[in-house]
Amino acid sequence: MATITAADVNKLRTITGAGMMDCKKALVESDGDFDLAIENLRKKGQKVAANRSDRESTEGAAIAVINADKTEGVVITLNCETDFVGKNEGFVKLATDFANQALNYATKEELLASDFNGITVAEKLIEQTGVIGEKIEIGSFERLSGAFVGSYIHAGNKIATLVSLSANVAGAEEASRNVAMQAAAMSPIALDEHGVDADIIAKEIEIAKDQLRAEGKPEAMLENISKGKLNRFFKDNTLVNQDYIKDSSMSVSAYIKSVDAGLTVTGFKRVALG
Repeated sequence: MATITAADVNKLRTITGAGMMDCKKALVESDGDFDLAIENLRKKGQKVAANRSDRESTEGAAIAVINADKTEGVVITLNCETDFVGKNEGFVKLATDFANQALNYATKEELLASDFNGITVAEKLIEQTGVIGEKIEIGSFERLSGAFVGSYIHAGNKIATLVSLSANVAGAEEASRNVAMQAAAMSPIALDEHGVDADIIAKEIEIAKDQLRAEGKPEAMLENISKGKLNRFFKDNTLVNQDYIKDSSMSVSAYIKSVDAGLTVTGFKRVALG
């Protein structure tokens, strides 16, 4: 039987992130074979993952990253079961590593199948489920491209956003971050009124008409008044029409034009835990 040293155990801990006793046991069972020990730890992770498949994983970390050219961004969530794990420095680093890797892939499925230090991302998630003892999964996965893309991660990694602008102009980095912060704080449902789903618009018109009927307004007036209420809905719920949170005297669109007269917001992505 191979002699298992403290250095061996520490090496396996460094490689896998598993606990000291788990690493020692895996090395003993594998007679000092590191590859087999790692495989055994991963199998343990598979067992834990199967046992926790029905658990809620609504905590974790939301991470947004941008490529070097600031023309592509990805925002993901790495989900877990408890806030305690979600705040762990190692967990946030793993989420950030996954997000940086996600820049190279178009879909979550491609990311999960990609190589991550010799195993797939999907296998790494299973491994970490065994190490941490909680269900861990990549939840949201969103990409955004544009002439200039900025990002914002809310304190505590609970919300992360991306915003694209129509041009890379002076002040674009600060402006995109400010609008990304707006999207995080105000949770718009669309970029502008043209992006709002037709079903939502129809529902809002009906709600407005019902309110007006309750107020005793004549039926002939309902259509015009409800359109006014719909415009208010667009102002409150679409990103470029919202009041700018840092200066409520202007809309987000007006703020962007104050940076550069020809500048516009062309898109955004927002992901949140829970």
